[in-house]
Amino acid sequence: MSIEIVVGLLLQIYTYMIIVYVLLSWLPNARESFIGELLAKLVEPYLSPFRRFIPPIFGMIDISPIIALIVLRFAASGLISVLRYFV
Repeated sequence: MSIEIVVGLLLQIYTYMIIVYVLLSWLPNARESFIGELLAKLVEPYLSPFRRFIPPIFGMIDISPIIALIVLRFAASGLISVLRYFV
């Protein structure tokens, strides 16, 4: 298995984790569940810098996870390009 496939797979898994974590915020008490707390420990360290710089729209709509996913996609593409160059 090539390193590009592994990086792509890890990116996809982390992207799904972020999406599920955001969707859990729509359900009452879902973030207090075991899965919600586990996802919070894994995803919140990545999302928190984006939340500091991007304020919610209209006081309640948080677009920082969307920006975080776009940045994650660009970072993974850059990492894959660098890996292709060296490998």
